[in-house]
Amino acid sequence: MAPWIPARSLPECDRLVTAPGALTETHKRLVDGRVQRVYTHLWPSYRAFWLESAARHATHEYLVFEDERYTFHDAHERVLRLAGLLSKVYGVNRGDRVGIVSRNYPEFVFAFWAVQLLGAVAVCPNALLPVDVVTHCLCITDCKVILLDGERAQSLEPSVARIKKDAGCVEVLVFRGGPDVSKGTACNSSKGLVRLEDALRAYGDDGRSVLQQDPKVGPDDDATVMFTSGTTGLPKGVLSSQRAGLTNIFNMIAGSFKDMLRNGLIDAVPRNIDFPETRTVSLIAIPFFHVTGLESIMFMTTYMGNKLVLMKRWNVRDLCALLQVYWLTRHSLRKEPGTVPSVLSDVLNLAENGPLKGYPLQGTSVGGAASPHALIERTSKTFPGVQIGSGYGMTETNAAAVGFVGNEFVARPSACGLASPVNDILIVDPETMKVCKPGEQGEVWLRGPNIMKCYWKDEAATAKAITKDGFMRTGDLGVMDAEGFLYIRDRLKDIIIRGGENIDSSMVENAIHADEGVLEAAAVAVPDDRLGELVAVVVAVKEAHRGRVTEEGLIQLAKTKLPRFAVPVMILLQYHPLERNASLKPLKTVLRKVAQAEWERRGRVPKVVQESKL
Repeated sequence: MAPWIPARSLPECDRLVTAPGALTETHKRLVDGRVQRVYTHLWPSYRAFWLESAARHATHEYLVFEDERYTFHDAHERVLRLAGLLSKVYGVNRGDRVGIVSRNYPEFVFAFWAVQLLGAVAVCPNALLPVDVVTHCLCITDCKVILLDGERAQSLEPSVARIKKDAGCVEVLVFRGGPDVSKGTACNSSKGLVRLEDALRAYGDDGRSVLQQDPKVGPDDDATVMFTSGTTGLPKGVLSSQRAGLTNIFNMIAGSFKDMLRNGLIDAVPRNIDFPETRTVSLIAIPFFHVTGLESIMFMTTYMGNKLVLMKRWNVRDLCALLQVYWLTRHSLRKEPGTVPSVLSDVLNLAENGPLKGYPLQGTSVGGAASPHALIERTSKTFPGVQIGSGYGMTETNAAAVGFVGNEFVARPSACGLASPVNDILIVDPETMKVCKPGEQGEVWLRGPNIMKCYWKDEAATAKAITKDGFMRTGDLGVMDAEGFLYIRDRLKDIIIRGGENIDSSMVENAIHADEGVLEAAAVAVPDDRLGELVAVVVAVKEAHRGRVTEEGLIQLAKTKLPRFAVPVMILLQYHPLERNASLKPLKTVLRKVAQAEWERRGRVPKVVQESKL
């Protein structure tokens, strides 16, 4: 195959993407006391974005869940009613926090846009975390109203009284079932739970008055609190502005324009996009409580007027059925997992060995976890002509700040991409604090208007993460080449990434330490072809507890204290202290190698052993 020769240089493409009159035109302005490049034509708020999208795409199908279908018009009607309920009945106003704890149901989408119409702040904890952790997230953010799906209502019911007291919450609304629904009765209001459909029925209004009550939200006002792992094991609330989240949409659009310019498909970036009458269909496998699911996939689907097919949980059998339905009905399905390697691997297995052989996958992207080169090669071979992209970002950057797609990615498959037009990258030596030269490894720092405002109620953590001139210290180690392409090499943060879920090692270690026979514990990653990484723990056992502490027992203990995705697949026991470095910290570089060697010896299959010889 002949080498790819770009039609234009990178600097020329950058100039055209940000030029006056282009949709992705940029200018400089003061944001939170710092001069930043921002997109000139970005919406001023989520409210403005939703109202424009709902009107422009009103007749097009927006959400599909099982046998339910909602056009943009249908969704907007439900958004208005819910916004009216929150405002008129529960007094939710600009700046108030509203918690949404749910799997990927249509109600999550309705609730999110309803909150934004009021200028309130959507608080979106990871719905799969343990009850006490979710409770912590809702209480520290002082949620005035909380919306739960039935599964969350069932688990949180015993904590509702405490949540209401500590958060100052006036109501907890439940959709898709609840504690008493299986008995054929409504949620018991005496327990602090009210069924959303009952509350809407009692409200009885269409909510259109919300349209006449503009909360006057600006680009730098609060919009969301998402959550990420903290060094203490508890999630930290990431507070972001309207501008920060909306910037991700234009970052993705700018990347597409840059790809077209590099390939000579366009000569200039237009001011407006022509939305085709036939829209594409996206199947979302990533939860909305992750920034990729919310601010990349859901936001872009909303902007383009496309159809979003929801899966409340990732299931290969359901995926196969959904893809076959849309294939057979001749929908133009652009399956973009936006994805962690596990999702892409499942799609490949179905296409290579099963019912999706010959499926016309048009595009996919990788990110959120390490992506083996073999997986990319399989994708290109299985889906000829597929367009693959890559991105890099985090909750604190409101999704991708770095990325590329198409031939650019194929030419550099181990890179993450280039900085967006409004983002800057620095590679900094973490010891000397000197900026590294091209090719030198250091910590990746990112700056731009999409960086979070702060960690909620945690000034110390915010000051540690964000420099005075606005750079976010990512905790990842990388290098940048002379052309500006970023390559991630390792991480400074003690994080294990399983299928796109960030697992704080200290959270796992704290759970294992609940056994009094544990002297020390060090959680490390072991490799997995599908999920990227899995959790393993090396444990030093107190001599007095030799024989009582077992791998099986510690794994069962972990299951009672950790979310399912953080439970170790293997625990290695030893009867001497863990190896340490000069600072007396467990030497995880050594322990990781030991764990990975044992994991390979076991054939990468979790199985209970009472002791490992280290």
